[in-house]
Amino acid sequence: MDVIVVGGFLGSGKTTTIINMGKYLAEKGKKVAIIVNEIGEIGIDGDVIKRFGFDTKEITGGCICCSLKVGLRTTITLLAIEYKPDILLIEPTGIAFPHIIRNEVELMNLGEEVKIAPLVTLIDGSRFKYLMKEVKDFAMRQIIDAEILGINKVDLIEPIRIPILEASVQQLNPKARVVLLSGKDTGEIFENFMQIVLPDIKEIPEKTQVTITEEKSRPPEAQETEDSIEASGVGSYAAEFAIKDGESLSKETTRELTTELMNTIKEKVLELNPEFVGHIKLFLDNGLETVKQSVTIYYEEPQEEIIKSKEGAVPTLKILSAVSNVKKEALKDSVNSSVQETFEKRGIDVHKAKHEHDHEHDQKHGHHEHGHGQKIVSVEGRKK
Repeated sequence: MDVIVVGGFLGSGKTTTIINMGKYLAEKGKKVAIIVNEIGEIGIDGDVIKRFGFDTKEITGGCICCSLKVGLRTTITLLAIEYKPDILLIEPTGIAFPHIIRNEVELMNLGEEVKIAPLVTLIDGSRFKYLMKEVKDFAMRQIIDAEILGINKVDLIEPIRIPILEASVQQLNPKARVVLLSGKDTGEIFENFMQIVLPDIKEIPEKTQVTITEEKSRPPEAQETEDSIEASGVGSYAAEFAIKDGESLSKETTRELTTELMNTIKEKVLELNPEFVGHIKLFLDNGLETVKQSVTIYYEEPQEEIIKSKEGAVPTLKILSAVSNVKKEALKDSVNSSVQETFEKRGIDVHKAKHEHDHEHDQKHGHHEHGHGQKIVSVEGRKK
């Protein structure tokens, strides 16, 4: 089993890249598993991956961004036993230090048949200068630790600027391989990237024996993990809302509501930080289709995507927000008040769903409350 960790700051295009990698590997006859780790147990990115036709199984608990002692080991062990994948892709949250996750997998002593691929970190090339301004120290840490640096979203960059960007990124980490990527290009450019990540991709046997060894005790310093969320300076809040009589929402109303809501949240976030970077994602599901909208930087217009609802879906609204240099409580207030205002205007009853988890530091007890959900996705390759 080859293990590939794909990290990068919020909105760098990790989920799209993971989907493309999963499809590419499955087409080569490989059995792939994907672990998605997010802020909150809302599981937005896991939902996106599932709707691309990959089977999803959820494993609750665990947080691979700052507490790697139990959750990730249990998840990987379960995957190895239940699915026996050839390749495991891990997508940490955008405010994790990906190398910590990679190091933890190495420390698990999963057996000789488990190989750890070079650490991949994605950079949104279209937002590079803003990331360097808003979250410089944090983004730098992610870049310096990488072995492969993917400058992503090159389709959004003026061609003349790309070589300058490549040179700047290479200067920050001279040891890394720098590659260009675009979620819209899965041709030669993507093929080259995959060959760098997994040079012997063509020789991977169809059946890989996975040996799970007993957990060996580790020295205390190996168990220490850095508080990446605090280091990032990013305030985050995730919530899920139930919509009463949501089945009556027409496609047109659903799209209008999503746009209104995103604009209202963005307006309030701009008051908190006029030059924010991060990710605000929302999914409004009316039972037939889901309208997804996302914004990754202060000047961006909301990006919309329509996805067919899962069979038997209940009308819900999911929001995941993570914004640079904004206090969590202020962000939480902005999101919740925006939801109430937008839906009340149209006389629609909306209320908090069963779970809501925030990631906050408990200074008093010196520990974290973990609110990260993991999803695992099995992708069965077509054997050739």
